[in-house]
Amino acid sequence: MRRAPKALLFDVQGTAVDFHSTVTAEARRISAGRCPEVDWADFVHRWRAAYSAALADTRGDRWTSVHSVYRDSLDRLLQQDGITTFTGPEREELALAWQKLVPWPDTVEGLTRLKTRFTVATLSNADVSAVVNLSKRAGLPWDAVFTAEMAGAFKPDPVTYRMAATYLGLPPAEIMMVACHKYDVRAAGALGMQTAFVARPLEFGPGGAPDVSFEDEFDVNATDFLDLAHQLGC
Repeated sequence: MRRAPKALLFDVQGTAVDFHSTVTAEARRISAGRCPEVDWADFVHRWRAAYSAALADTRGDRWTSVHSVYRDSLDRLLQQDGITTFTGPEREELALAWQKLVPWPDTVEGLTRLKTRFTVATLSNADVSAVVNLSKRAGLPWDAVFTAEMAGAFKPDPVTYRMAATYLGLPPAEIMMVACHKYDVRAAGALGMQTAFVARPLEFGPGGAPDVSFEDEFDVNATDFLDLAHQLGC
């Protein structure tokens, strides 16, 4: 690894928090048994994929809030699957499940340890309000919150990473991007940031198959935030 960074930027959804089990549980709770034929785990998997595709389609276009992307994707999926039992308020409540995501078991302790040596901040594609809400709810001890909304562009657009570096007042070489998504750390690395890949084998639930293989191209490969803290001397 290069010289130790001064700040760590963290992806949030998937990397710091478990979106799949949280949103699946919320869907089951809100449906209240009215849709026994629906596989909610699969529904959430497809919802997340629809969100990712929508973000890719908006790159370079006018900014749109991530909450509206989740909400619109939800409406389309419900219509596609013929699910008509949800009221408008229930749909809005389900869309807000993405602001209630629970942290992985290692997240809070790992961040607390890392914070003793580094500035720890988010760099998420989620809206600022969403990251603030879920972080307060989950007790995530960030020093700062940066999101794509502040740059007006979604990761992996370079402007998003440069925005965070500007606010931190640091050159890219003194910042490490931490994520479980390889496109994210690769985009940061292309700008001169240090890179840390954290494997999250349950990101898409027990039946999911995320890419969790370690790569020599990354400065650090870690099994979780506690392993990352150990490797960075915390």
